[in-house]
Amino acid sequence: QGQLVESGGGSVQAGGSLRLSCTASGYSYNNGCMGWFRQAPGKEREGVASIYDDGPTNYADSVKGRFTISKDNAKDTLYLQMNSLKPTDTAMYYCAAYPGPVASDLAAYEYNYWGQGTQVTVSS
Repeated sequence: QGQLVESGGGSVQAGGSLRLSCTASGYSYNNGCMGWFRQAPGKEREGVASIYDDGPTNYADSVKGRFTISKDNAKDTLYLQMNSLKPTDTAMYYCAAYPGPVASDLAAYEYNYWGQGTQVTVSS
């Protein structure tokens, strides 16, 4: 059974940066699609960024130009570099994976492996 563990969250001021990491065990990063999602209190979980094993990426409009998703297959680690952070980026961030192609790579229902989440708080 695959397991995903996120780290790297924290509290920063607006305009700052954070890098989230997601390490896998029992799951091969070389198959399928992986993504970062976030959920703020009282809101639905939303897709932030996704990446396929052969490289194509996709981003939510709200983070384009500020966030970058990447992965290191040798380390079984997924990353999310977040720059120019805004208070509206405050949320619990989750990584997710699905061992195959998906139709909607920023839709949470497409993914069957999830991490426990890491909190990101951006103050103004």
